[in-house]
Amino acid sequence: MNTQREQNPATATGEPKTGSRWGQERRLEFIDFRLQWDERLNRSDITDFFGISVPQASADIAKYQELRPENMEYDRSSRVYVKTNRFSPQYPVSHPSRYLNELLATATGLLPRDATFVGWWPSIAVSPLPSRVLDVDVLTAVLRAIREGKGLCISYQSMSRTEPNSRVMTPHALAFDGFRWHVRAYCHTRSRFLDFVIARILKVEGEEAAGLGHGDDEEWHTAVTLKLAPNPALSEAKRRVVELDYGMVQGQLDLNCRQALLFYTLKQLGLDATAGETPEAQQIVLKNRAEVDRFRLDRASE
Repeated sequence: MNTQREQNPATATGEPKTGSRWGQERRLEFIDFRLQWDERLNRSDITDFFGISVPQASADIAKYQELRPENMEYDRSSRVYVKTNRFSPQYPVSHPSRYLNELLATATGLLPRDATFVGWWPSIAVSPLPSRVLDVDVLTAVLRAIREGKGLCISYQSMSRTEPNSRVMTPHALAFDGFRWHVRAYCHTRSRFLDFVIARILKVEGEEAAGLGHGDDEEWHTAVTLKLAPNPALSEAKRRVVELDYGMVQGQLDLNCRQALLFYTLKQLGLDATAGETPEAQQIVLKNRAEVDRFRLDRASE
């Protein structure tokens, strides 16, 4: 493809002409996404978002029509391409989860609107959560240590101590438990892999020789399958509702997670609760609890 004909604005800044935002494949994904969720598209949608010429946008539409000739047709009265009832998405980017995640990321301030493929915006709201304040220097140092395979000496405030103390760790991965960000690391003090809450790292005191690393963390690399099912104490009608809520097939959903995140996953699903919850409060059960319990670490983060 002759990228010079696209009048790419990135060229003026010295950035690559065919980066992920500017390549034709990316623009074809955009067309697919807009047809799926806005159900209409015109050339100006493409030229405005990607900063390309009208002839290039026309060429992109023609290319998309080659791939999916039945997905859209031109409406002469409104002068736009419209989605047909025979539409079948060409790209994974048009999956419902991608669309909803883009709405979520925008509503929570993680993405500006013009960085997403979303065209028409529905009114949305997100349940508020406390904002975690992370130290930029701490996160930068942690990422550098992961990238370069080094250990770190940190000042850390744990739940088990009243005052911060110095800890040496070798970080190798990041993890999100649905509420907080952790760094997965080998703890030199306790000689085991642990999760350190990033917000509790007060400062990085210096680099240290590395301990065990990514390949040595067996809990991180062990997959555990959770077999979820509707609570059998629910009525048949309510069980069908739960199956819809969780996307279950034939009354079951297999959910895979790392053993290192099993504690948090069970907690989020409410499957760590004690017996006595009503079926309406505990709508799902763990069919293979005995098997899963063999992997439970029964501990939270440091």
